[in-house]
Amino acid sequence: MRFIDEYESQYQACAWLDFSLLEAFMFDALVAAGIPEGDAKTVSDVLIESDKRGIDSHGIGRLKPIYIDRIRDGILNPVTRVDILRERKTTAVLDGNNGMGHVIAKQAMALAIQKAKDHGMGMVAVRNSTHYGIAGYYPLMAIQEGMLGITGTNARPSIAPTFGVENMLGTNPLTIGFPTDEAFPFLLDCATSTTQRGKIEHYERMGKSLPAGWVIDEQGNSSCEAGKVLEDLTVGRAALAPLGGIGEDGGGYKGYGYATVVEVLSAALQDGAYLKMLNGHDAQGRKIPYPLGHFFIAIDLDEFMGLDAFKKTAGRIMRELRASRKAPGCDYIFTPGEKEFLIQEFRERKGCPVPPALQKDMSTLRNWYKLDYRFQWDNQ
Repeated sequence: MRFIDEYESQYQACAWLDFSLLEAFMFDALVAAGIPEGDAKTVSDVLIESDKRGIDSHGIGRLKPIYIDRIRDGILNPVTRVDILRERKTTAVLDGNNGMGHVIAKQAMALAIQKAKDHGMGMVAVRNSTHYGIAGYYPLMAIQEGMLGITGTNARPSIAPTFGVENMLGTNPLTIGFPTDEAFPFLLDCATSTTQRGKIEHYERMGKSLPAGWVIDEQGNSSCEAGKVLEDLTVGRAALAPLGGIGEDGGGYKGYGYATVVEVLSAALQDGAYLKMLNGHDAQGRKIPYPLGHFFIAIDLDEFMGLDAFKKTAGRIMRELRASRKAPGCDYIFTPGEKEFLIQEFRERKGCPVPPALQKDMSTLRNWYKLDYRFQWDNQ
């Protein structure tokens, strides 16, 4: 397929590593950073799932700068304790105590799934969590149980409201997945901004400029230099445009609205932090935790017309969409989750691309913790 050929061409400067090596390395680095083995297995499993699906913004590229560096800075607890603040038949509120977001989120979605098994639907809200990796991991848990899964999370301020230039809202993904009768499920996992910080970090590692319209500066102009954008986002000199772009002409107000929905549900349901409370610095500029909020929903599809009937109709809708008329020069229409499925098939044969900047991070972690690994770039 032309899509895969074009996709592979983006990674000419990368080393390709086996997933088993990457996952083992992440596990060992996380344990060395003080995370208990069971939790390290969960974190590495979430991260490797992202890399397998081609979502390079949320995989091993985040291991050092987002997780291990924050542990070393004292703003992320390597040992996770989850408290149940309130629980009813179909709902619960958890406190993650600034532990590992992946561990907290997996426990929360598992609880939502159990409630859906018992009562048809379950929803769990979480406060005082941290970055939980690829959002799509958690609806996939529900899909494996024959359920519809939904999750959302707020994040440190990145998005400017429509007609504004100040980063106020997080990238705030609203992620939905459900089973179909095809080889892969429907999974829509995307930010409510035009892009997310992790993708800008990936562009910087690849040495690429950002497309115009992704980022707005203090003067309301588009900003395209990835490294400068990352610096400006941190200090508030730039902001991400909401989904739909800058202003209203492209529908940016819609992305702004959905980002606000996720912000409210990620904070108000559990009386948690929101907006500038998530900027990661105190009044003196010192680093502090990012006490994120999440929500998780699981719905048992057998409670409606039955799982098989749902999957059959969902699959037919996907196939009819793909079979519709193509635009000139386009040979294929994709449905949500399909590209990730195809990339995973390709990467299981080829391995995971590791650009030079990420090679440096991996070597740094190995040297910090004296891990017994040799990489193909060591002698270059």
